[in-house]
This record gives sequence, C-alpha cells and structure tokens, in this order.
Amino acid sequence: MNDRVNTRKNGRINVVLNHNHTTTHKESESLFKTELERQKHEVLDRFEKELEEYVGLNEVKRLIKEIYAWLYINQCRKDIGLKASKQVLHMIFKGNPGTGKTTVARIIASFFHEMNVLAKGQLIEVERADLVGEYIGHTAQKTREVIKKANGGVLFIDEAYSLSRGGEKDFGKEAIDTLVKAMEDQQHEFVLILAGYSREMDYFLSLNPGLPSRFPIAIDFPNYTSEELIEMVRRMVNEREYELTAEGERHVKEHLRKLKMEQEKTFSNGRYIRNIVEEAIRMQAVRLLKEGTYDRESLVTLMKEDFNFEASHVKLK
Repeated sequence: MNDRVNTRKNGRINVVLNHNHTTTHKESESLFKTELERQKHEVLDRFEKELEEYVGLNEVKRLIKEIYAWLYINQCRKDIGLKASKQVLHMIFKGNPGTGKTTVARIIASFFHEMNVLAKGQLIEVERADLVGEYIGHTAQKTREVIKKANGGVLFIDEAYSLSRGGEKDFGKEAIDTLVKAMEDQQHEFVLILAGYSREMDYFLSLNPGLPSRFPIAIDFPNYTSEELIEMVRRMVNEREYELTAEGERHVKEHLRKLKMEQEKTFSNGRYIRNIVEEAIRMQAVRLLKEGTYDRESLVTLMKEDFNFEASHVKLK
C-alpha cells in the first residue's frame, strides 16, 4: 500500500481516501492476470465494479481487496490444516456529511455477507435517540435491542460522539458501556461502525481510553475535490437521461469552486449535488411549460438558467 494507508503501533489500520485519480493505476493493482482468475474471484471483481460506480472511494476499494485477500488466504490455510485466525473488524469512519460514509457501510455489510463473515449482511443505521433512554436501565435495554437487530450484520452509528455529549451523568455513557460489552461478547457476530465529523470523533475517542483499540480500522473521508463534485453532476444528469450544456456545466463548476473556497472545511456534500441536480430538473420543467416546447432535444437538455443558485431552495448542510 502507498503511504496513505499505514498501520500504527496500536495495530489500527488508518485509511485516508485518496481522491487524486492520477495516482491510481488499475492495471498494476489488479490481482487478476487471466480471465479464469477473474472468474475464480468473482466476489471481489463484482464489488470492485460496484465501487467504480461511485466518485472517489479509491482507498475503500484497496481495503476491500486487502480483506478479501486475507479471507481467501485464510481459507487456503484451513484447507491444508493450518490455523486460520479471526480478526475484529469494527471500524471508525471520520468525515463531513455527504462524503460517502453510509454508502461505504452498506457496501461493506454486503461484502462481509458474501464472504461469510456476517450471517445476514443487513445495515442497521441508528443515532443517539435510538440508543439512549429516559431513565436508568432504559438505555441498556434500548441498546441491546438495537444490537440484536444488527446481529449478523453491520451496526452503523452516525454522529457517535453525541453519546458522550452530557458527561458522566448522561445516559449516553450507559449506551457506550453496553456497546463495548457486546463488542467483546459478540465480536464476530456483528460489525460496529462509529461515524461522524473528524474533530468530534477524535475528541470522543479521547474521552474513552478503552475505545480506540477496539476499532482496528479507521477510515478518513476527506472533502471531495471540485472536479469530483462536477463528475457527480455529470453522472447524476446522465443517469436521469438528461444532458447538460457546456455553458451549464461551466456555470455549475464555477459555483462549486466558489463554495469550496468559501466553505473549505465544511462543504463536501454529495447530497447537495443530488439536490441541485433535482432542483434543476424541476426548473427545466417550469421553463419548458412556459415555452410550450416538448421536443426530445428540449426534454433532455439542462441549461445554465436551470441552475439558478441565487434563488435556490437547496441548503448547503
């Protein structure tokens, strides 16, 4: 692996999603030399193709390949009578909203199911309100019920740092204690992924000395580049069978460049891209109704004026 993926002394694998496409060499990284080998490792090939459908996520693909190779070699060891060790696969996801954390969690859940690591492969996505109760004992009960639902799959807790929001007397601590116990008692029955903003997650982990070592894999989701954001626009437009004019694309690209300059630390929202594309489609519909124009070319064309950012109802966060 390159220097963006490294193993610290505490054994945690730290993965930083590298959005620089120029450093990716698919041919040299391929594990497959022949079509027969590709067919033999069909699961890995299928998940790599699924990941290619998303902008970015290059280092997640590397992690998937790494885990697949370990599981496959483990089976080879079993077949000749050698020991095949199990590994704890709980993870930390750190990054801004809209950077792909939930998408990656869903892909990982499905992948682990295909590889027989998880019995069911479902993704259970929860937040503080789903875990924390209103009185002593209620939180542990609610948390155990959520863990039971996640058994055989992935439990994804977004904004996990909110569990330590109220300090020592807050019921969130009870949820954390219940989760830690389940991670020990059922460590190979489900995968726990804690997600949230990078700075808040680092602070949350610093308050719980026993937590960091329980999550051997940490993935940082950096902000998308301007080019990646415009690539998302292109893909979303094409998926919906529309075409964006060159003038329209320049207009959107300039808007995204300006947003990134003004809000570099917080703006990286893939959901924002989806929302502005869908708003543009509505604006186009209004324009065509006014014009009374319904020919095929008009119906598929999105223009600069369809992206009216000054009057947009789309929120940045």
